[in-house]
Amino acid sequence: MSEQVEHALRVKQENEDRLLAKAGVIGVGVGLRQRAGHFEDEVCLVVSVRHKLPADQLTDQDLLPPHIDGVPVDVQEVGDVTRD
Repeated sequence: MSEQVEHALRVKQENEDRLLAKAGVIGVGVGLRQRAGHFEDEVCLVVSVRHKLPADQLTDQDLLPPHIDGVPVDVQEVGDVTRD
């Protein structure tokens, strides 16, 4: 496993509870950044939300940072998640 992935996994573990407490966040993982439906070669924290909202519709407490401990944060909209 690359050092970059190992670092991202540590950052995820250290920050997961704090991120999950933010409005609309339903999951946190480590993966590749996604832009316009295409994956890039950038390892990041993937924060899954039901619906992306403009920053002006979120409180300061619920805004997600662009990076945490040097790891980029990628917010990905996943819609409603159901359990079968």
